[in-house]
Amino acid sequence: MDKILIVDKEKNMTSHDVVNKIRRIFKTKRVGHTGTLDPNATGVLVVCLNEATKLVQFLEYDKKSYLCRICVGVSTETEDADGEVVEEKKVDYIESELIDSVLKSFEGDYEQYPPMYSAIKVNGKRLYEYARKGEKLEVEPRIVKIFNIHRLTEVIVEDNKVKFDFIVTVSKGTYIRTLCVDIGKKLGYPAHMSELRRLSVGSFSLVDSNKLEDIENGKYKLFNMLDGLKQYPMTDDSELIKKASNGMKVSIDVVTNIFNKQVNKFVIKNNDSLIAIYELDVTEKFYRAARVWEQ
Repeated sequence: MDKILIVDKEKNMTSHDVVNKIRRIFKTKRVGHTGTLDPNATGVLVVCLNEATKLVQFLEYDKKSYLCRICVGVSTETEDADGEVVEEKKVDYIESELIDSVLKSFEGDYEQYPPMYSAIKVNGKRLYEYARKGEKLEVEPRIVKIFNIHRLTEVIVEDNKVKFDFIVTVSKGTYIRTLCVDIGKKLGYPAHMSELRRLSVGSFSLVDSNKLEDIENGKYKLFNMLDGLKQYPMTDDSELIKKASNGMKVSIDVVTNIFNKQVNKFVIKNNDSLIAIYELDVTEKFYRAARVWEQ
């Protein structure tokens, strides 16, 4: 069963907890996931079974969409609702027009400093390991991308704080809790992420997802490996199938003629079977097999 399973992760579970449950249900150790969700976040978690685990590295680059609730007026150590309060500032009201303008200003490339409470490695250690010991590091910012962002709910004033929900679509590596902190800074207040739900990963959305309880009861939908690669151009060219079966290089001209443009990666398939994923080697000026599946 070399398939993809979309799980609607519940609160108070790690992504690894989900993987362990799926391993027991499907009686296989070969289970992996893409795009870790924090324990208190819910929503779409893409889980790969058996041979589909080889897709994980190719699915990490998908766009992701989230529904987020931000709390403006309080910042926390972890940038979410679980952390200790670091700063508070009374908020009487913030004009919705100002909020919308600030949200819009984040669209496009965005320089983001990863949070200290994250799994990013520096000198062989996770950032959260340094944070737990009270050690501070100079972390380099990363360029991420906000494809679109907009406010979903009315602005609510409650207990001297402002709350509202927004929907955002981002590139790989974007921390939504840090985005909340940065939104707060532009509004002139401390802020944190109070709730988060992932709506989609690439072509998969909540509509495709399954609750763990349903999966345990045998009620679930599985996707084949090609379903997880819809973001890449595909071909069933017979000559390329032969080349891929032997792991041979493919010239740039051949691929450009098939897709009428130069692409970074493409998929070779045969009917509903995944044959290979090829990627552009710019230095050598050809396409090489990034992964070939046995038929």
